[in-house]
Amino acid sequence: MYCFVLPWEQRKFSEVLEYSVSNNTLSRANLNYDHGEIKNIHYGDILVNFDSIVDVNQPNVPYVTDGNPYDFTIQLLQNGDVIIADTAEDETAGKVIEVTGITDNYAVSGLHTIVGRPNIKFAYKYLGYYLNAPYYHNTLLPLMQGIKVLSLSKSNIAKTVVRFPKNVDEQTSIGVFFNRLDNNITQNEHKLDLLKQLKQAYLQKIFSQELRFAGFSDTWQQRKLGETHTYFTDGNYGESYPSASDMSDKRHGVPFLRGSDFSNGYLDSSNANYIKQEKHNELTSGHIKQDDIILVVRGSLGTLGYATKENEGWNINSQLAILRTNKLEISGFFLIQYLLGNTGQREILSRYTGTALKQLPIKQMKDISVPIPNIAEQEKIGSLFKQFDNLITLNQQKLNLLKKQKQAFLKKMFI
Repeated sequence: MYCFVLPWEQRKFSEVLEYSVSNNTLSRANLNYDHGEIKNIHYGDILVNFDSIVDVNQPNVPYVTDGNPYDFTIQLLQNGDVIIADTAEDETAGKVIEVTGITDNYAVSGLHTIVGRPNIKFAYKYLGYYLNAPYYHNTLLPLMQGIKVLSLSKSNIAKTVVRFPKNVDEQTSIGVFFNRLDNNITQNEHKLDLLKQLKQAYLQKIFSQELRFAGFSDTWQQRKLGETHTYFTDGNYGESYPSASDMSDKRHGVPFLRGSDFSNGYLDSSNANYIKQEKHNELTSGHIKQDDIILVVRGSLGTLGYATKENEGWNINSQLAILRTNKLEISGFFLIQYLLGNTGQREILSRYTGTALKQLPIKQMKDISVPIPNIAEQEKIGSLFKQFDNLITLNQQKLNLLKKQKQAFLKKMFI
């Protein structure tokens, strides 16, 4: 095992990276997905992948059209180049990918990208991890300009300091360590995606009645929600709607859910707003009970969350509505599984109204058609999908932990 003791060097960005590679302003007409000698990396690829070092040899990357009028300006990327997103609507401005594993010709096109090419030797992937670490990114934040849109100039980036071990073996060890973390994260992301896909496949087979549990053969009823004893309410509280003075904090208040407070079909208060208890007591129509279905009716179309016992007594804002079933007729957990499937999502999305702001009025919600087996079969189906949800939750928690561990190591490694 290596023991590294040599001090790290500190140099200005401009002393270790140069802007010798220009990006290219290419229109859609200059790009295609069929053929060409040069592939294109765009600003969006950086923002999507900013939390990891990205191998650019990936599918669905467009080619630069042969013979386009900009060919003479194109400069090809090399392994070790870093591509910086210099503009974003939030603090993702300044995020970086390091170009690795190139086997084809690649170029950068479009605005809002800056390419830095090292003029000294760095170990594989060290530079990308350093430039994405919180320590370095925090040095960029004071240099960003703009209010609604944040941007960085080449001259400001050039003033920042790059720290690196003198010993290239230490750089290599750091790169290998974080690369292993990234591989572990990628494997867990893949596993989570497969679980979600498998659940969707079973949702399709179960609710099309292609698969049935042994002992059940009764025909399912097909009814509109408005024809059942389901209760509907939303978060439109009129003049009583909470104002800034009614807001509280996590310690003293009650979660006041928005359209973003959902995770994998459940309610998530991690980033929720809170209202004072007194205001919550006033807004009784929005009180959540166990087995409720919370539905986004303005904004994030088709988003749903199931209310567990832990969510009892929370409240909803004007983006949301509550479906509360009659338990002798329909299990809330059974119903949300149907609504989360492809057929249920189509039922929901086909009933949104409006153009600039899509919304789902309660009247439209009542027209949603659902298949209804007897309660015993509903419970069997619910039990199956509860197992899927538990597996998805466990794997999501593991993935979140791995990402937090990576961020913690990035902070400790590059302070």
